[in-house]
This record gives sequence, structure tokens and C-alpha cells, in this order.
Amino acid sequence: MKTVLITGASSGIGKSFCYGFAKRGYSLVIVARHKEPLEKLKQEIQKEYNVNIRVIAKDLTQDTCRQLYDECKDLDIDILVNNAGFGDSGAFLDRNLNKQLNMIRLNVLALVELTYLFGNDMKKRNSGGILNVASIAAFAPGPYMNIYYASKSFVLSFSQALAYELRDTHVSVTCLCPGPVNTDFFRRADLLESPMWKFAPPASPEQVAEKAIKGYFNHKDLVINSLSGKLFGLAVKVVPRKWMLKMVGMTNGQR
Repeated sequence: MKTVLITGASSGIGKSFCYGFAKRGYSLVIVARHKEPLEKLKQEIQKEYNVNIRVIAKDLTQDTCRQLYDECKDLDIDILVNNAGFGDSGAFLDRNLNKQLNMIRLNVLALVELTYLFGNDMKKRNSGGILNVASIAAFAPGPYMNIYYASKSFVLSFSQALAYELRDTHVSVTCLCPGPVNTDFFRRADLLESPMWKFAPPASPEQVAEKAIKGYFNHKDLVINSLSGKLFGLAVKVVPRKWMLKMVGMTNGQR
């Protein structure tokens, strides 16, 4: 039985990834900050699917990626899903600095370290794959959410470059760039009043995860789940950058 490790597994898209891979017969390693919701998720999934599930509670903003890797030494992780991440909104100089730094630690540094550690094992076996979760925010600068947008731009660029480097191996890399999703993310990022909800109605996490998993198995290096995301990606290519900055800034800044 193959094994998938999923970070940010306790809710939202991460939780839907767990169900999506469980129904395909994968053993799961589910990772999030708090153990209780993970244990609850484990029980819920095992009521439906006969799969092995290992629960690991880790706060990946606290330099614990090596610990997580070491706790999985007895397993061959066939698929790594770097889903953990969070956002924040508001003018950069008005926000809490430590929260911004933790966003970089989780959205960028933890993703890079886990990709490096588990990716090297996959390269040695010449099998496996990595599914990184970015955002359509990766396509443009994001005034009033600048660290989040920049972090997701990094994830997209990093993922596509790594996919190219591994093109002659049996290790694949897929990057998911979802648009708005109906999860707790928008509340945590203080975006419930954003016009984004009107311009791009949110998708369900189940729909997003399923499309990402299918894209991964079809060896796509980029998965965009929605028409609005595809249109935004196209607009970035044709609309002058200063206009795009203004449009995104107005969308993110209006409350």
C-alpha cells in the first residue's frame, strides 16, 4: 500500500486531500499543529476506508520539518502534499511582523525543506511525487496581502522549476493554484468582506482537492481549479502590470 503525507491536513483542502487519497487506497500520514482534530479525522476516515493512518502533530513554523521527516523514516512516502499555509490581509507595515515571518516560514521555508528531504528519497528510489499548494495569488503582486501573494509566487516558480529538473525521472511535481475556496482561510486572513467573494464565488474544498489529485496523476505541472483562476492568469499576461497592481490592490484593500 502506497503512502501519502499531507500537511495542513486537519481542515479545508488538506482534509479533502485526505479523503481523496484514502478512497484511492493510500495509507495516510496526516500532519497539522493540533493532535485532537487529526485524531478525530483519522476516526472519521477509517469508518469509510480501510487504510492505515499515522497522526503527527507538528507546528511547521517552529523548525520541526527534520523531526517530521525523522518520524517517517520507517515509511516510504510516495506522495508529499505540501498543503499547510495561511494568509493575512492589510497594509504590510501595519500588520504584526511575527505573523508575517511565520507565514514565510510555513508557506515557503517548511515547503522547501520537506520537498528537499522527501524529494531526495524519491529521487534515490526514482519514484514518487510532490503536490504543492500555491494559489492564483501566485500570478501577480498583491497589495494588502503582499507576503501571502509573494510566498505563493515562490511556490509556483519553485515547483515548476523543480518539475523541469526532474523531467527525466519518475518523480513528478504538481502545483495547485486554487482560486477562492470555501474554507476557514478567508476568516483567518480577514477577507470575509473582500469583493473577491463577489467576483469569484468560492469552490468547495472537495472539488479543489479532487481536481488537484487528478491533475497530479495526469502528470500536470500546474492545476488551476476554476475558470476565474484561468481568466486571472490570462489577465496577468495581457494587462499592464501597473493596472494589475491597482486592480488587485482595490480588491484586497476594500473592506
